[in-house]
Amino acid sequence: MRFDVLTLFPDIFKTVTENGITARARRRGLWSLNTWNPRDVTGDPHRTVDDRPFGGGPGMVMMAEPLAQTVDLIRRSGNTGRVVSFAPNGTRLTDKRVREFVSAGEDLILICGRYEGIDERFLSNYVDEVVSLGDFVLSGGELPACALIDAVVRQLPGAIKDLSASDESFATGLLDAPHYTRPEVWRGEAVPEVLLSGHHKNIARWSREESLRLTLRTRPDLITLANSSGLLTREDLKFLRSLGAEI
Repeated sequence: MRFDVLTLFPDIFKTVTENGITARARRRGLWSLNTWNPRDVTGDPHRTVDDRPFGGGPGMVMMAEPLAQTVDLIRRSGNTGRVVSFAPNGTRLTDKRVREFVSAGEDLILICGRYEGIDERFLSNYVDEVVSLGDFVLSGGELPACALIDAVVRQLPGAIKDLSASDESFATGLLDAPHYTRPEVWRGEAVPEVLLSGHHKNIARWSREESLRLTLRTRPDLITLANSSGLLTREDLKFLRSLGAEI
């Protein structure tokens, strides 16, 4: 899978190209990344990519023309995939959307805005989708782009063990159960006895119940969604009702 990223700060993407799972997957040829700086297509001595907003207001706005020319270059280089930008007013990125990016099998062009935002004319003519990580503001689109790349790459076949990807939070519609490792007792607190029992059926049931318990406590909206989607069993519903859930 190919990512082309339009950014004023290409070094930020060393986070995903040189570290961890994404770096190993890149070395194995599962994905590639090219960065494009819109300053490189400008013709003025200052390599200007931003200007004051019409109508007044604080800050600067990224100009449409340098961004459009850069995307045109990316298109001519062979990337015909969707163009994704990042802003707090975008659609919330979810595990479901990440998996849709993977299953679509198409390359992506990621637009990393800066300053107060991007000229709307570029967004309406060039961008297919605006994504948000949540209801907060960051200094630019680079960190959300890194998050999207990481989330997508780890779902690519061969990036990590299939079981690891299918068993983590949101893959089942619920949050993941707690995890423990050695030592068996740490600062007086022991690992739950069932995890030491070797009884796989009991361990699986404990993990499911802890997943349900955690999801009900911190993300009850996911319980409602899982129930409406038919992802909860009779045993799940019985357990949730024992915790006081109204289902």
